[in-house]
Amino acid sequence: MLDQPEATEFAVLRIGDQEIQLPIIVGTEGERGIDISNLRKYTGCVTIDPSFVNTAACYSRITFVDGERGILRYRGIPVEQLVKSASFVRTAYLLVHGYLPDAECNRKFSDLLNRHSMLHEDMRHFFDNFPHGAHPMHILSTMINALSTFYPNVDSLSMSEDIDVSTARLISTVRTIAAFAYKKSIGEPVVYPRRDLPYCANFLNMMFDSPVNPYEIREEAVNILNVLFILHADHEQNCSTTAVRTVGSAQVNLYSTISAGMSALSGPLHGGANQAVIEMLKMIQADGGNVRKYIDMAKDRSSTFRLMGFGHRVYKTYDPRAVIIKEECHRFLETMHCKDPLLDIAMELEEAALKDDFFIARHLYPNVDFYSGIIYRALGIPENMFTVMFALARLPGWIAHWKEMIGAGTRITRPRQIYIGKTYRKED
Repeated sequence: MLDQPEATEFAVLRIGDQEIQLPIIVGTEGERGIDISNLRKYTGCVTIDPSFVNTAACYSRITFVDGERGILRYRGIPVEQLVKSASFVRTAYLLVHGYLPDAECNRKFSDLLNRHSMLHEDMRHFFDNFPHGAHPMHILSTMINALSTFYPNVDSLSMSEDIDVSTARLISTVRTIAAFAYKKSIGEPVVYPRRDLPYCANFLNMMFDSPVNPYEIREEAVNILNVLFILHADHEQNCSTTAVRTVGSAQVNLYSTISAGMSALSGPLHGGANQAVIEMLKMIQADGGNVRKYIDMAKDRSSTFRLMGFGHRVYKTYDPRAVIIKEECHRFLETMHCKDPLLDIAMELEEAALKDDFFIARHLYPNVDFYSGIIYRALGIPENMFTVMFALARLPGWIAHWKEMIGAGTRITRPRQIYIGKTYRKED
């Protein structure tokens, strides 16, 4: 169970002649929330907060985000530190367990990832039944849901005893499924995982190696993929994580719960944003690279054009992940001697927007999606796999939230509503 902070001050709510006190809960970083859990019991009223933009749905010790100050920390550690000193595997362990593993724990966890990287051979036949052109994200979420039939005991009871095995199997198997789905989409034979390769190198090899064109695993590519995965590993109560907590609160098994999170992530307003950025940059390039034209269109209320990759629901300043990824993008492209005209357009867009009062007043700064797609292009990842890459990175965060929620004894999620339909009437 998560220890809930005790209130030392209260908000006073008056409804007619009734007055009640509502506890004000203060988090460890100073966040303040009014506890309304007994509001309906004492007043008969509920609160209305469409899309839950002002509602804290849980207590959590996993990730801290401060949108006003541009802060993102996993278990108290800033992401700026993690991308310099930790691998994605160590970051995954940190999110799930609450602390960075020492050398021995990291070795054991890495060994588990390798040991459980194989996909059940019977599941390979599933790929043959998806229609040609099926989106890899839909294939991935379907296959993850199917895992629950092969490993039916991954529930709240087994997780207390088998958290490392269950976590390793899911994080590693999903990587294999993603690579297999890509190979099928291009008509090439699948490449099995190798025991001698670490996590990110293994994934790149499964994606791009072939019998006639062996893949050269470059350290620079492995390093940049680690950075991208670390930056996307968790982001507290976003849409997909909320889906994981909501579905998981019904005590759904881990795999089906994660499949629900993937379905939420597949939407263009969530995980599909970096693909939308690339499509936008291509459109501007095809139109002669006239950045000013599209800046003006974005400011025109009568235009349907949206400047993708700018702004964030939480961050009201520069997304800290975007600061890191912009620098890493330039370094990686220079190291790989890769010239991408879309990067030039992206830089011109960013420069124009950061000098424009319209965007400054609305806190529309580049976010993490703005540069990540360019890096994926340089790695050879096709655009329809961008959201899949996001899903691979976000797995540790989803698992951590599921584990935390189950351990806290959460009741099944059941929001209220305000009914505004027709009142009682007889049949016509």
